[in-house]
Amino acid sequence: MALPKMTRIQQQFDAPVLMDIPATIHAELERINAASIVRPGDTVAITAGSRGVANVATAVKATADYLKTIGAKPFVVPAMGSHGGATPEGQRSVLEHYGITEKTVGVPVKATMDVVELGKTELGLPVFLDRFAAEAEHVVPLNRIKAHTDFNGSVESGLMKMMVIGLGKQKGANLYHRAFFQYGFENVIAAVGGFMLDTGKIAFGIGLLENAHEQTAKAVAMPANQLLQTERQLLVEAKSLMGRLPFDELDLLIVDWVGKNISGTGMDTNVIGRMMQNFEPEPAKPAILRIFVRDLTEESDGNATGIGLADFTTTRLVNQFDRHATYMNGITALGPQKSKIPFYYDTDKEAISVALDTIGLTAPEEARVIRIESTLRLTELDISEALLEDAKLHSSLKVIGETEPFQFDAAGNLLPFSWEAPH
Repeated sequence: MALPKMTRIQQQFDAPVLMDIPATIHAELERINAASIVRPGDTVAITAGSRGVANVATAVKATADYLKTIGAKPFVVPAMGSHGGATPEGQRSVLEHYGITEKTVGVPVKATMDVVELGKTELGLPVFLDRFAAEAEHVVPLNRIKAHTDFNGSVESGLMKMMVIGLGKQKGANLYHRAFFQYGFENVIAAVGGFMLDTGKIAFGIGLLENAHEQTAKAVAMPANQLLQTERQLLVEAKSLMGRLPFDELDLLIVDWVGKNISGTGMDTNVIGRMMQNFEPEPAKPAILRIFVRDLTEESDGNATGIGLADFTTTRLVNQFDRHATYMNGITALGPQKSKIPFYYDTDKEAISVALDTIGLTAPEEARVIRIESTLRLTELDISEALLEDAKLHSSLKVIGETEPFQFDAAGNLLPFSWEAPH
């Protein structure tokens, strides 16, 4: 089968970069007068999640360092629901992957799956909180604020969701995902998160924004009584900074890497235009006919959640599939449909050929194809000849490579997607 020829292009994004994260966080905590909220001797649980947040260890350490300067006793708790195989050891291991250990951040890391029930919301939902966090005088949620991969709302992925799903551990995450079916995502997050804010347990939050290059763009501290409003405002800003594909209609998208460190669903659904979420509408754009994913990141530890969003994959990815971790994640999130194993083939060349044989009357060499390293890295992409003329007319796109056939190794697999990170 004749395959399309590909050309490397570069996207230009509005991408502000926060140069000194510790200094900014310290200044933000001074701005909200954190010392008037947390007193000397108070214990403070700082949250750390399971997503691939840029500079998360630096942000956690900066927050802990500030709290120590005002005489508090901070420590870190994993706030990641059922991730890490729903075990304390697994969640501690996830944090280690992101450089968060007692040695690196300078405070203890306390991991447990035990929760304490704080009460019930007006919806009748119990509010669960990580036991170590519940035993502390204060909790400080620290997380990236971004578009969610399962729903659209005024609050999506950020501090509120971490307080509900992350700090609820496996027990809370499972219950709240069930409640989403009846009450909707945003309503549950607002009800449970609002209850937690009303308890006075949350001292303040630290919200991080990222640009389209995975770089920290902004850090904002917010007192508990302003947390919900501030997060809503920051979500709008976060969406404006998101990376996106430059074309809305494709025959085939090739994604080199999927994984939990890239997105909660392995691939960012906002980038690929597929959610497969019960009771939520599918995005109208982008419209991608076929998706082929090649490999699972090492950081995922076999958790292949979201693989079902693709149509085709490889035998090597399937061989990395950890049933326990993936099934636990899928059952907790009530989304087994997202982790079904797609059609899989021994080589990339075979998978691409089969995918292009399922796009209708369009000849494979004339197909609209994009290859990306991951949904987090969209600065450089390979596009097929069918998209090249449009790319040349696009003000934010620059052609930086020659037009040439797909480059396969002797085994029939694509050569690595090499790119130069933005400076």
